[in-house]
Amino acid sequence: MASPAAQPSGEGPDRARGLVPVPSALRELLPDGGLRRGTAVSVAGGDTGLLLALAAGVRETEGGWAAAIGLPDLGLAAAGGYGLDLGRLLLADDPGAHWPEVVSVLAGAVDLIMLRPDGPVPPKLAARLAAVLRRSGCVLLVAGPWPGAVLRLGVRSGRWFGLGDGHGQLAGRRVEVVAEGRGSAVRGRTARLWLPDEHGAARPYEEQRQVEQQPVAAVV
Repeated sequence: MASPAAQPSGEGPDRARGLVPVPSALRELLPDGGLRRGTAVSVAGGDTGLLLALAAGVRETEGGWAAAIGLPDLGLAAAGGYGLDLGRLLLADDPGAHWPEVVSVLAGAVDLIMLRPDGPVPPKLAARLAAVLRRSGCVLLVAGPWPGAVLRLGVRSGRWFGLGDGHGQLAGRRVEVVAEGRGSAVRGRTARLWLPDEHGAARPYEEQRQVEQQPVAAVV
């Protein structure tokens, strides 16, 4: 596993506002138009496409390092399609019960961490790691619930397109994403997206650009 450079110190507008950017398709879902540094965000149901789409904007930061912890099935081709720089992605596929220590170490070296814990997270542990995130300015994207998460996002419904009668190629997944939060965060904001589109990226769903294929099994 390669070592990232020192924590970035750029002075762009997003850093001045304490944000890690997200792709334009997701900005209206978030109260600040990006991911607030030093916070944890929960991705309900652990939807991998949504997790990768939220993480993809880290490439726009100075340095642009990210990490994936406890996600051994993460598809690198999919990650690259969403826009993550694979040369700046650290992987800790199976940390087991040591995942909190891995998060604590990597939070000081990368801008964003994607995490799937190995079980329910006790509130005291979440609070301890929240202090680590605040000190480092790292964003934690959690596949599943997280005590004290400032935002919770999830895919409420979805449908794949592109397959005909047992033939063809998947051309995209159309979803409705819901974002909820606490404090000044959004409450019940939704967006209809391709996640991914036919090019493997996230973009808004537009009726006139619907893929000319029959839908396949719906996902709830």
